[in-house]
Amino acid sequence: MAINYSFGLPLKHNFAEFVYYQGLFLPHEVDRILSFWDDTKTIKATLAGDNKYDDELRKSSVMFIENTKENDWIYQKLAGLAMSCNNERYWFDLLGFHQELQLTRYSEGDFFDWHLDFGAGEISARKLSMTIQLSNPDEYEGGDLEFMINQKIVKAPREKGTIVIFPSFIMHRVTPITKGIRQSIVGWVSGPPYR
Repeated sequence: MAINYSFGLPLKHNFAEFVYYQGLFLPHEVDRILSFWDDTKTIKATLAGDNKYDDELRKSSVMFIENTKENDWIYQKLAGLAMSCNNERYWFDLLGFHQELQLTRYSEGDFFDWHLDFGAGEISARKLSMTIQLSNPDEYEGGDLEFMINQKIVKAPREKGTIVIFPSFIMHRVTPITKGIRQSIVGWVSGPPYR
């Protein structure tokens, strides 16, 4: 079920600053994705576009889920959902995933301050962003995915398996983790330049 969040803006094609879906991934599929985590393949998260580490803006660990035959089921499910969401809400020109899905881990003290997923350079083709919650909400404190919408902060749901989709130009953040670990998948569906 998709939930529409639009605060005081006229709706165009059922536009929503973000929508969320539940039930696409079964619990055993979420656990399978979590089993991909490999400390030997992780890196400190960098800022897109310049590949610099800036612990004043972002602090977390990431690894990438290769788009292989073995992992195709993840890419296919997410691509199908992104296309369906786009057809209901945004009508962007989309081409697909141009970057590998990112498996992200936020540990105590980790965060990602206010930012956009869209910008100059290699991220200029991003149209839709998606986050898939892999942790149970009681496994960590803090770590909320929040959106800045008309100068109001709105929290996304935290239930395990929830998928949040939003235009890549929407301002958002992940608040600092104060206890535990939060894991998620982050992905971006790209398309030709806006015109």
